[in-house]
Amino acid sequence: MELRHLRYFRAVAEELHFGRAAERLLIAQPPLSQQIRQLERELGAPLLIRSTRSVQLTPAGQAFLARTVTILEAVDEAAEQVRRIAEGVEGRLVIGCVGSATYSLLPRLVRELRQALPNVDLSVRGEMLVPAQLAALHAGEIDIGLLRPPVLDPEITVEVIRRDRLLVALPVGHRLAQRAELDIADLRDEDFISHAGRGRSRMSTLLTTLCSDAGFTPRIRHDVAETSTLVTLVAAGLGVAVVPEPTSALDIAGVCYRPLSAAAAIGLVAAYRSPSVSPLIGNVLAVLGEITSAD
Repeated sequence: MELRHLRYFRAVAEELHFGRAAERLLIAQPPLSQQIRQLERELGAPLLIRSTRSVQLTPAGQAFLARTVTILEAVDEAAEQVRRIAEGVEGRLVIGCVGSATYSLLPRLVRELRQALPNVDLSVRGEMLVPAQLAALHAGEIDIGLLRPPVLDPEITVEVIRRDRLLVALPVGHRLAQRAELDIADLRDEDFISHAGRGRSRMSTLLTTLCSDAGFTPRIRHDVAETSTLVTLVAAGLGVAVVPEPTSALDIAGVCYRPLSAAAAIGLVAAYRSPSVSPLIGNVLAVLGEITSAD
């Protein structure tokens, strides 16, 4: 028994006329009659009562029609789901995100994706450091990472989303808060709250480079994994921090932000496993592009 037998039988059973069923199926009537008889022989029971004037369902035919409709609808639904997945409008997607973008880009991205791709089962993992995201991409635990470059991994493809200006986060009332703009050299004598060091955070590496280029080594009093914790420690007066501009979206009392001079900035990229992008990831990247181009 093949699916075509079920489709042929359903057409005849619903039309109760071989001629109309043949027209509906776009085949000739004699082959249709032969296929129905073949189906009846395989099942070992008549499904139709035929006369020169009418076609009627036998009790077995009525029962078989109900099952046939259920089977064909399930097959059609499965085929449609496959098409949706192949088009990247259905499926499961997990997005990882660095701390600063967790509080700015990620909420907007999730809202836009839910509107553009309502059939995608979407989940997010915020406050992920870059090494953790890369490991999760390799393990298949996330599908897209929103992280800070560079990414020197041939198995990971990155696409630039935007560049974020760097700010200095200061406790409210700090002596440098009166300045409209700061230079990294102005922070020479300050205690720093840093993103996680020892290669775990791109921001930590960038801070060290900026200070080194200015001729000093930052005096790091605390290093933390989460951006929200970093800003909280700044608000507590334990030090200052260099952060990407989206961090200012965190509404934590006791902190003010001043731009860092010399157009200092850090990139934000979307990362996914090479070599090719899936239709779903492609659709997500398109939404990301629309969001960032509108900013």
